Amino acid sequence: MSPETVLTVGDHALELTIMLMALLLGPALAVGLLVSLFQAATQINEMTLSFIPKLLITVAVLIFAGPFILTAMTDYTVRLYQAIPGLIG
Repeated sequence: MSPETVLTVGDHALELTIMLMALLLGPALAVGLLVSLFQAATQINEMTLSFIPKLLITVAVLIFAGPFILTAMTDYTVRLYQAIPGLIG
């Protein structure tokens, strides 16, 4: 197996990881920003006010995007397993 092949496999794994993490962390970041703006405007400094909405939006994204995430991970794993004979030989 050549170094280029290893880098290509690693590159695809990192791309998939970044795409799936952005899908989960993007909405949590947006909700966190909105809650922070609300806290700054009302001068409420409660830690749970920031944590609970981010947790709820992350769970909601997992519920709605879960099938896509599972399909993307499964497709990548199947492609990787199918490419093993070509990678070894």
